[in-house]
Amino acid sequence: MLRETLSNDLFTIFIIIGLITVAITKLIAPKRFNDFTYVIGNSKYLKIYAREQKFLDKFEALLFFNLILSVSVFVYIIHLKTTNTTTIYPDAIVKLATGIAVFILIKVLIERLVASIFEIEKLTDLYLFQKITYKNYLGLLLLPINAILLYSFTPSLNFIYIIIIFLLIINIVGLITSFKAHQSLIKPNLFYFILYLCTLEIAPYIILFKVFIFK
Repeated sequence: MLRETLSNDLFTIFIIIGLITVAITKLIAPKRFNDFTYVIGNSKYLKIYAREQKFLDKFEALLFFNLILSVSVFVYIIHLKTTNTTTIYPDAIVKLATGIAVFILIKVLIERLVASIFEIEKLTDLYLFQKITYKNYLGLLLLPINAILLYSFTPSLNFIYIIIIFLLIINIVGLITSFKAHQSLIKPNLFYFILYLCTLEIAPYIILFKVFIFK
């Protein structure tokens, strides 16, 4: 059982660091944080703060850091459940967190490069902003979810699947909201935008899936 594993101390550290990071984020920008918490189904946050986005945004960076920690803990919980093992390797979860962070950052840099080639920088900047916003929102949701999975009860595989589906639905709702808000900008560049999505959104995850399934 996960809750009986002494190595849960490492997960506890990750969760506490995540909570502290979120608290600091709210402290430095309380109004923006409050708007951020209502981003799902409401394009107000995207419309207001997309115009103020910077290449290095302290607010987004802090939430991104929490996202990496939260996703790493959640993925490792899934690994433990699907492999029926209670052995937790501290270096493995640290490597997992590093790998996730590097993958996302490299992917963003490549996306910006491709956007420059297609000459759709403005559209891509908006898309990347909304995408990282929804990812950060999922990182916020994963904090209590991870705590429940680790310390409340031993989750079944079906329960974990339900959580994954729930997170996917939240992300899809967010994307639909964003596309509706920026459809006037997307329509004139629809072909390039679809090509962009297929190349940099679908293909990388298919490759990753095949690597992990057939390794």
